[in-house]
Amino acid sequence: MNDSVALDVDGLAKTYTGHGRTVEAVRELTFRIGKGEFVCIVGPSGAGKTTLLRCIAGLLPVSGGRISLDGQPVTGPPAGMAVVFQEYGRSLFPWLTVRRNVELPLKEQGLGRAERTARVGAALDAVGLRESADAHPWQLSGGMQQRVAIARAVAYEPSVLLMDEPFAAVDAQTRADLEDLVRTLWRRLGVTVLFVTHDIDESVYLGQRVLVLSNRPTVVLEDVRIDLPGDRDQLRTRSSPRFAELRTHVWGLVRDSHRSQQDGGPLRG
Repeated sequence: MNDSVALDVDGLAKTYTGHGRTVEAVRELTFRIGKGEFVCIVGPSGAGKTTLLRCIAGLLPVSGGRISLDGQPVTGPPAGMAVVFQEYGRSLFPWLTVRRNVELPLKEQGLGRAERTARVGAALDAVGLRESADAHPWQLSGGMQQRVAIARAVAYEPSVLLMDEPFAAVDAQTRADLEDLVRTLWRRLGVTVLFVTHDIDESVYLGQRVLVLSNRPTVVLEDVRIDLPGDRDQLRTRSSPRFAELRTHVWGLVRDSHRSQQDGGPLRG
């Protein structure tokens, strides 16, 4: 595999079987993500976006195809990958302080105390939570709790960061702040990001590419290149003519995919 490729998904298929029925969730899904890229995934509800992400994270076995991270096959949760889920409240331990929540995966890595302390401090600084290090998650707002989850992923120093609709449960202003935070961290750290969202505007604002998925069984309808400037601003970028053009294009793809399901089958692409 090309050394510049971080994540290689080749012919991925996922079928669920149970209760006397078989559901084909993902069919022949193929794409590559280069090292240091920021790629978003969108698609209609039920398109298998979360199933795809869980397969990539090694949390679900695949039914066909292969997934490679940095040239190594993914057969379980890989060491070089971190995941931030939508349900941040469930991913944090309420009896541990913010500092201890961020530190926990580093202990599991077997890192020494000095390195753990340095990484946790740097991660909390990066997300603006240094002063909340000794608080507990239940004492924080939803947006701050999600920052803790992001800090934990950053402290782990992954080569690939997977994010599954991480901002869906917060208010609009907090969401905008978190979007800008993630882009800032991505540019600073050089990590590869795969970001799943149901929000088309968010995908265009965040990503360098947007992979548009069809309805189930899922295939890639189009790999949309986002040719917006690297420096983005919530007001200027979102009000630009090019943003509107890209947003409209992606919306059209998702809308047509939804209509294809109503007409009896997924689009092919």
